[in-house]
Amino acid sequence: MPTAIHSSDRILEIYLTIRQYPILRTRIRARMRRELFERGIVTPEVFEADVREKAVQSQAREGLHNPYAEEAYDVWEKRLERVRDAQTDFYFAYNLLYEDFERIVKEILAERGETPDLITFNPELAPQDMLFEQAENIERMPAVRRKKLEARLQEIKVVLIRTMISDQLAYLNIARKWFTVEDLKEIRQRKIGYGKIGGKSAGMMLAYRILRDVAPPEVQETLRIPISYFLASDMFYAFMAANGLIHWSDQKYKSEAKMRTDYPRIVRDFVKGTFPEDILERLRIILDGAGKRPLIVRSSSLLEDNFGTSFAGKYDSFFCPNQGLSEENLTALTEAIARVYASCMNPNALLYRHQKGLVDYDERIAVLVQFVEGEQYGRYFLPQVAGVAFSRNLYRWSPQIRKEDGFLRLVWGLGTRAVEAFGDDQPRLVALSHPLLLPADSAEAIRQHSQQFVDLLDLEENALKTLPVREVLNPQYPALRTIAQVDESGFVENIRSSLVDPENLVVTFDGLLRRTPFAGHMKTILATLEKHYNSPVDTEFTAEIVDPLAAQSEVYITLLQCRPQSALSDGGEVDLPALLDPADVVFATRRMVPRGKVTGIHWVLFVPPEGYFSLASPAERNRLERAIGSLNAALKDETFICVGPGRWGTSTPDLGVSIAYGDIYHTHALVELTGKGIGPDLEPSFGTHFFQDLMEAHIYPLNVNLDDRDSVFNRGFFDKTPNRLPDFLAADETLLRTLRLLKVDDFRPGHSLSLVMNDDAGKAVAFLRED
Repeated sequence: MPTAIHSSDRILEIYLTIRQYPILRTRIRARMRRELFERGIVTPEVFEADVREKAVQSQAREGLHNPYAEEAYDVWEKRLERVRDAQTDFYFAYNLLYEDFERIVKEILAERGETPDLITFNPELAPQDMLFEQAENIERMPAVRRKKLEARLQEIKVVLIRTMISDQLAYLNIARKWFTVEDLKEIRQRKIGYGKIGGKSAGMMLAYRILRDVAPPEVQETLRIPISYFLASDMFYAFMAANGLIHWSDQKYKSEAKMRTDYPRIVRDFVKGTFPEDILERLRIILDGAGKRPLIVRSSSLLEDNFGTSFAGKYDSFFCPNQGLSEENLTALTEAIARVYASCMNPNALLYRHQKGLVDYDERIAVLVQFVEGEQYGRYFLPQVAGVAFSRNLYRWSPQIRKEDGFLRLVWGLGTRAVEAFGDDQPRLVALSHPLLLPADSAEAIRQHSQQFVDLLDLEENALKTLPVREVLNPQYPALRTIAQVDESGFVENIRSSLVDPENLVVTFDGLLRRTPFAGHMKTILATLEKHYNSPVDTEFTAEIVDPLAAQSEVYITLLQCRPQSALSDGGEVDLPALLDPADVVFATRRMVPRGKVTGIHWVLFVPPEGYFSLASPAERNRLERAIGSLNAALKDETFICVGPGRWGTSTPDLGVSIAYGDIYHTHALVELTGKGIGPDLEPSFGTHFFQDLMEAHIYPLNVNLDDRDSVFNRGFFDKTPNRLPDFLAADETLLRTLRLLKVDDFRPGHSLSLVMNDDAGKAVAFLRED
């Protein structure tokens, strides 16, 4: 009969037999731990917590009264390694059979075979130290011998990328061709923990490596990435286990209402959590290196920035101005990390996972800590230029714009205003085929569609702030002529004097686009990444103008993020109806039309402008948003569109319906009404996180400006069709006034709506069609 091992003596006996083979001992213990974890004897999280506890106890026995401060980090890592080996022996000896141990040893010895030691282990099971050692040995070989082992080197790199960076196959297929062993060593040195660094970090590192290898020299010379550190994905569960938070891990299987009810408490519980002292010591080292440089703490989940699932804006990021005392800065940093961890339970993120069929995936969240890019300007810290860039321009405001040349959203200050939709603010939109071509065609429109607010870090108040541009931008700003122009006498012109009224400054980035190689470099960067990603891409970046007063200035471009670009299907052949009875047209527009069609629309969710803007309190608006979310769930098997005033998804409720992706992801189109007193004429929110969600879900965004002569809006359809809302929800007079659910068949029996959009013709029309 098989017998259990009741002491580690017999394990030790075999170890003594192979003591001259340290690599073998390492491999055997790694396989033993895998056996323990796979059989459920102990979880990796509990095992690691036990190792840390016993390592601290061993320090105390050696007389270290302040262990983490008195022991160097490399010594602590060696101590952890030895305790980990001892605990592996202990758990195995008291829970498994001697025959299990003997089988593991025989399997590993059999793997050695008769081949040279260099290639005698299975990379899938080997510790990282062994993988790096062998990969470096292969890379140092003469070319002839290395060529014979190139496949082996590829295998080792794939294993390292999969265990350290990302296990997504589409990413692996690209990354293995580019990363060097030295790249992977650099990542490992900046990583805290043993898991992966997550999608956001993975995308940034891969894009930078591709560009450093194949971009033209003039682009390579300008390119940088921020100083970055990675809290690996295993730290997420370790934090939850150590702070009694594991019971929240089933949130993804709860109802939407329960998700939303629980989330504030989840955030509070996570913020109360604490980190092990060894992790705090690593974070102190990061803070020491930063000095007074601000930091940003960003999510980098395992699924984030992947092909088809960007998770854009689903998890949180937090700025740490880093201007307090040392322990205050550490407290701010750990709280930011805890809040990023909590955002993994954000209802909008969980609903997104449901919609994408990813709810059962073990979505651990890694954290990316970066030095903020920018410069100090008085009491403030901010970049000169920040933005998002897309290798494909999905919405053209002029027929001459080429889709394949790409598109930018530029802001002055922190890039938060480039990736979020603010109804009261507009970034500069840049078509890289025609960088100087503005969507607006008059000085008044240029000013109206320019940036009005700037996000920055107030170093004196140690806080993130949003301030009016006119309060911060003044004639003394070094890069003024590069980022701004002046509005004088109805013309937007270049600044020719320092005696300019800040009230007349308009952020246009005309100087950046006209007097620097920035636009050309960005076009090259996007085309290069698209080619080697085998997919359109979108990136986030900052830029620094080297000598803003020079006639022709150089720029440094810092790459912050890169991921596959979400896009609507091209719609194939889309033919507009040649002849339409005006009575059949429900709405039509010529405003920046996409390409596609939606047929068989039987329901229209309509938010009447006058009803929406009559809501007097945030509570009433929140109730409306929750009602829209409920209808979205109820109509999930129907074809419906949403029509409402101003900007859908805005963070400024006074300028539009402030819903989130989780409230509307079953719709097929979002139609924004502007003009005629409804709200300001808004430029499309191309490139925002919300816009990315619409692209992924194949939801068409449209704008109907009621002041445009070419626009059509059949108010009779929206006002006279009976409101079916009470059939789905309990609704009082206020809700009935602000939300109408229209069944097309009630307006004209036996009919549905068809929405046809042709970007070449620059026209979209929704019309009644017999079923």
